Amino acid sequence: MPLRRSKVPRDAVHHPLFARFYARISVVADLRGGVAAHRTELLSGLSGRVIEIGAGNGLNFAHYPSAVSEVVAIEPERSLRQLAVQAALDADVPVDVVPGAAEALPVKSEAYDAAVVSLVLCSVRDVPRALSEIRRVLRPGGELRFFEHGRGEGRAMVAVQRALDRTVWPVLFGGCHTARDPMAEIRAAGFGIEACRRLFVPEQGVKLPSSPCVLGVARKPMETMETDDTGDTHGTGDTDAA
Repeated sequence: MPLRRSKVPRDAVHHPLFARFYARISVVADLRGGVAAHRTELLSGLSGRVIEIGAGNGLNFAHYPSAVSEVVAIEPERSLRQLAVQAALDADVPVDVVPGAAEALPVKSEAYDAAVVSLVLCSVRDVPRALSEIRRVLRPGGELRFFEHGRGEGRAMVAVQRALDRTVWPVLFGGCHTARDPMAEIRAAGFGIEACRRLFVPEQGVKLPSSPCVLGVARKPMETMETDDTGDTHGTGDTDAA
C-alpha cells in the first residue's frame, strides 16, 4: 500500500532520554506488571490489514494473531523506531515500521480493517486530530482497539494527575499526560464504544498517577462523511459506486 506524504516532519518527536528509559521500563512492565497479557487481550481476534499508531519499541508485535495479514506500525521517535524495526524481524506477521505522527498519518484513506493505539494517546500533541486521522484511514465499520492510561477515579487522584500534567510529568515522561480521558475523546471523534473495561497497571501494589487504564474496542460507523486526501468531503458506506 503506497504511503501518502505526511505534513509532519520525519522525526516530529525526539525524546532520546525518555526513549531509553521507556525501552527498559516497558519490558519490565510486560514481564512483571501484567502488561503482556493486556497486549494479548487488546489484539485478540484481529484480522486483515492493521495500522498501529505509536508502536514504541514494538512490544505489541509478538501478540498479533496469525489472521492479521499486514501491520503498518507508525512510530515518530527515532530510537524507539529502530527498536521496533528489530522487533518486527521476529514477529509472526508482516510488520512494516515507518516514521510518522498520529496527527498526519502517512497512509491513504479507508485502507485498514483495524487500528491500534496502545499507551499513546497520553502523549499525542493533538488528540482530536489524531483520532480524526485514525478514523480517516479505517474502512467503514473498521475497529479501533485501545489500551490507554488516563484519568482516575476520585477527587484526590484527579487533583494529583492535573497538578502533575501542569508541571513535571510531561517534561519527565516524553510529553505524557495522566489526566486525559481517552474514552471521552474516542466517543467525541465519532467512534462507537463496543466493549471496555477498566484496570490498573500494575494491578497490585501502590497506584501511580499513570495506573488507571482502559482497554477496549471501538468502531467507525458503517456510513460516514469523511474528508479525502484532497480535502473534499464525500460519503462512505458499504454500497458500490454506480
